[in-house]
Amino acid sequence: MSAPTKTLETLPTRDDEGAWLAVIEASQGTRHKLKYTAAWNAFVLDGVLPVGLAFPYDFGFLPSTLGDDGDPLDVLVLADESLPPGSVVPCRIVGVIEAEQHDEDEPDAKRNDRLVAVAVKSHRHGDCRTLKDLPANVLDEIEQFFVAFNASKGGTFLPLARRGVATATRLVEGGERRFATER
Repeated sequence: MSAPTKTLETLPTRDDEGAWLAVIEASQGTRHKLKYTAAWNAFVLDGVLPVGLAFPYDFGFLPSTLGDDGDPLDVLVLADESLPPGSVVPCRIVGVIEAEQHDEDEPDAKRNDRLVAVAVKSHRHGDCRTLKDLPANVLDEIEQFFVAFNASKGGTFLPLARRGVATATRLVEGGERRFATER
């Protein structure tokens, strides 16, 4: 009997040292939104941002998690420079931006929170342990990016609150439980 096929979505959520693992789908500075497709074990172009709009930091997901929207939990990773799609990045979660998202083709809005993490190996953000360690304007810019990103697709993104590490950790643990029961 062969071993089950591993995909990036089914990697562990943490590494052996306890760092959270993030899989990068969109590199900092890119206009290309890639989406990992487990059935193909490949990254597929999911959208292109309009001129003047680019990802402010690396964006991806935490493997072996599932959010309310049916996708792995989203994570924005602060690193010293952009990371290529497919990179698996050990990171430290510093908080979460709770948000409600309404997609153009969906009848109802849904929660679609954005975890914020720092790459463990980052020099620039190495001292960052919580959202409060980031300048307020950085968090404002992150929220405004997601507002503009969703508007460019005909949807809305409404930031609700900024929460700390404990809330973010509970969100991830819930996503791990949902993944274990629904996949």
